[in-house]
Amino acid sequence: MNRLSKEKKNQLVLVGIVFAIVLVGLWFGLISVLQKKAAQIAKDRDAAEQKLTLVRNSIANAGALEAQVGEAAARLAKLETSMASGDLYSWAINTLRQFKQPYDRVEIPQFSQIDGPKATSMLAGFPYQQASLSIGGTAYFTDFGQFLADFENRFPYVRVQNLQLEPLAAVAASPSEHGKLSFRMDIIALVKPGA
Repeated sequence: MNRLSKEKKNQLVLVGIVFAIVLVGLWFGLISVLQKKAAQIAKDRDAAEQKLTLVRNSIANAGALEAQVGEAAARLAKLETSMASGDLYSWAINTLRQFKQPYDRVEIPQFSQIDGPKATSMLAGFPYQQASLSIGGTAYFTDFGQFLADFENRFPYVRVQNLQLEPLAAVAASPSEHGKLSFRMDIIALVKPGA
């Protein structure tokens, strides 16, 4: 190196610098891009493996899922047997009177005309229709509360709306009826398909 002229040394240093710049350019221009691409490919591979595992698990559990669907269809068919069908007014009156028998302190003398069957207002595209009926009567608060809770639990395809509770008028109420309430509510029942 000592034998080289100053001009040759400068040229050699320049070649070294150019070589270093080319290496850095290759690193940032090619190798880092390839590394990013390799990382993305690894991430895509992991996602594909997760999907494959999910599909394999779904295939393995298909029998159990099919059994669950069968059980749900059987429960739905059982519920549909007690849904409103035929003469809806008669069904509503008979169902309420039969259910009310153990609740002798709940009196339901008022029944409106039944409205329906018509499209349901619960969910759009719901496969069942609905019928509604207004009822009114009297009961003590605790008796009515128990009656209402049991009614809603016994009939999951029926809902109560527009419940109004008022104390009986003091003039009309006898001393034995002290604490009694008058109630009015709308009962909306799903109608069995094809009924």
